Amino acid sequence: MASTDVTDAIAADLLPNRPLAAADYRTLALAALGGALEFYDFIIYVFFATMIGQLFFPPDSPDWLRQVQTFGVFAVGYFVRPLGGIVMAHFGDVAGRKRMFTLSIFLMAVSTLGMGLLPTYATAGALAPVALVLLRIVQGAAIGGEVPGAWVFVAEHVPARRVGFACGVLTAGLTVGILLGSLVAGAVNAAFAPAGIAAWAWRLPFLLGGVFGLASVQLRRLLEETPIFREIQQRKALAAELPLKTVLRGHRGAVVLSILLTWLLSAAIVVVILMTPALLQKQGIPLPAALAANSVATIGLTIGCILAGALIDRIGAGRFFLAGCLLLAAAVFLFYTRVGAEPALLGPLYGLTGLCVGVVGGVPFVMVRAFPAAVRFTGVSFSYNVAYAVFGGLTPLVVPLLMAVNPLAHLYYVLALCALGCGIGLWLLAAGRG
Repeated sequence: MASTDVTDAIAADLLPNRPLAAADYRTLALAALGGALEFYDFIIYVFFATMIGQLFFPPDSPDWLRQVQTFGVFAVGYFVRPLGGIVMAHFGDVAGRKRMFTLSIFLMAVSTLGMGLLPTYATAGALAPVALVLLRIVQGAAIGGEVPGAWVFVAEHVPARRVGFACGVLTAGLTVGILLGSLVAGAVNAAFAPAGIAAWAWRLPFLLGGVFGLASVQLRRLLEETPIFREIQQRKALAAELPLKTVLRGHRGAVVLSILLTWLLSAAIVVVILMTPALLQKQGIPLPAALAANSVATIGLTIGCILAGALIDRIGAGRFFLAGCLLLAAAVFLFYTRVGAEPALLGPLYGLTGLCVGVVGGVPFVMVRAFPAAVRFTGVSFSYNVAYAVFGGLTPLVVPLLMAVNPLAHLYYVLALCALGCGIGLWLLAAGRG
């Protein structure tokens, strides 16, 4: 891994140091709010996975097959992320960050609204799951441009010494989308009986997400193009060739580092936050209690991302990931080994674990600083989306299969990625990155 790819010198094109201004906070607030609504749209599916499996696949299918099919549709959204991300990032590096930032949320809103209006298997037969897959593809393409685009957008609006904080706030906004999903799922399950949810109430979270997503498109129109993109546009310093070609030829080390960090991020989010409510049910914990604890964990994650962004600005990436991943490993070990035997500790332990998962708030700090402005959107998007397609997409499928062999397979998987994060921290320290 060439060190010239991933040193702070590449971040020299970020804005000079200055205090955060009112315009910076406004940009962060609008970007984070829009990101929260879009991420809600992307993940609300997983909170209703059991019901969707019953409604959109043959009723005589074995439970294990229906679960694999349901999570397979969820995984489709991850598998198509690279394509959507690469296309949007290409135009983001050529035509502007803001345009793609707005397009991504529009596509997400329309596809989520469409999911809420879909006929079920009982009405449309095999066409129902096919339509579900197609809309999930659109969602995946949209989120593929949203997350890296949002990180680049806020990083290029704030001074260089506050890039970590800005990316942490934006990532916290994305996690608020998970919290909204958990709260809405909990409210629907509390307000309606299972028969009512199956009949029509499962549609409400998708319709709500689509409507609010369309409203957030208007919020994105209030944002300004990033100063850095305007500058390179004025200097005619845009990539002279296909941005992806430049990234793959000249910044392979940055790509590898970003892929490994995204693997850590995906393991923490997908397993600890998204899959754990379903895993807790298998341990005999009722769904309402699991969802309530998940909300506590997601609040902890939101706070943790902001703290992580502020901290990484101060101590550097190396020290941050070494310490943060050790804390995360300790927290997940304590949570998964104790909560089954002591259900009263569910809320506190899950909240602490969510706070430690906030280490992922430091991931975009490294990624946006690893690529020069002319190809930054493409570099971050390609690395993040390829890694998330592979690791984020396969995790919901592989972990349940591994758990059939070892009930704590999900814990060991997360611990292995924590070890990887510690290794990255040590490498960054050796490379002079704190």
